[in-house]
Amino acid sequence: MRVSDFHFDLPEELIAQTPPAVRGSSRMLALDRATGAYSDDVFSLLPHYLQDGDLLILNDSRVIPARLFATRARSAHTQPSSPDPTGRIEVLLTQQLTDEYPGENVWSALVRPSRKIQPGDRLHFSDPATGELLLEAEILTAADFGERILRFSRAPDFQAILNKIGHMPLPPYIHREDEREDRSRYQTVYANQPGSAAAPTAGLHFTPDILNTMKAKGVQVEYVTLHVGLGTFQPVRAEHLADIRLHTEHYTLPESTAAALNSAIAQKRRVIAAGTTTTRTLEHCARVAGIAEGNPFAPHSGSTSIFLSPGSEFKVVQGLLTNFHLPESTLLMLVSAFAGREQVLAAYAHAVRERYRFFSYGDCMLIL
Repeated sequence: MRVSDFHFDLPEELIAQTPPAVRGSSRMLALDRATGAYSDDVFSLLPHYLQDGDLLILNDSRVIPARLFATRARSAHTQPSSPDPTGRIEVLLTQQLTDEYPGENVWSALVRPSRKIQPGDRLHFSDPATGELLLEAEILTAADFGERILRFSRAPDFQAILNKIGHMPLPPYIHREDEREDRSRYQTVYANQPGSAAAPTAGLHFTPDILNTMKAKGVQVEYVTLHVGLGTFQPVRAEHLADIRLHTEHYTLPESTAAALNSAIAQKRRVIAAGTTTTRTLEHCARVAGIAEGNPFAPHSGSTSIFLSPGSEFKVVQGLLTNFHLPESTLLMLVSAFAGREQVLAAYAHAVRERYRFFSYGDCMLIL
């Protein structure tokens, strides 16, 4: 298949620039993947679609203030007679490389402007209010499209510094600077494990009341962690799906979730994933465990670059809650793999006609 097979026309004004006024008040397009029938509803009624015994899995990764601004310090590339380099350099931290650089604070990042930022350069991150230097990082490697690997010098509390000087990494299709409200609204109410460079956006709709209503109905709620990384920000540059390669992202399957999955499978109860990140984690873990051969899930952590597209077999996920995704994106391909390309594109055309709000801060789909 070609990437262009997943194109659809989307009016610019349907791309949500802000969250809904009230969390949980989004619209929800319900799609029956067996028949292709769809209906318009609201997210607050999600509990009515779920059954006693359903297992709902959420991604509890927490978005960090990963967008930073730096200046370039003198380096081997700077001539002694040159003035001090000036100008703001934008750094978007996408993933901490704990496995590759154990014991060090090393991150992959997107840097711009990137052409003059090369290995050996050092970046300074200062408090914009006082000018105090808070962090220093060395560029270790450089790759295409602004990708860099940075090693930060030791800091007493790196996360506290990020919280002080970092910005929430809103997606590039949100054409505004981040605001104070984004610290809470571009974050799920159950976010717990810091590490994501983008929100698992299907989870943004949930409120404590909606979660409690589902639990009272008999829906079991468990969590996985998948830290959303570089792949979210990189456009698809291949022409054919067979040539697409995703970046790896770190995940954790906790013991309680592995046990819940094994119980649900044994009792033939539905497993419903909130979001494409949760879906990718569960389907990767199903392949690691060998679920198709009758083996159980086991708790563990690892990395995945799984790409689910039409023709992929879903071994554990039977229901999917997801936001509306970009044209020709790997996330739209995943949803199409789950519910059928023609059915999904028909539902998207309906959503455009009915003026649904799209992307991170937009409305959602429930596919059962």
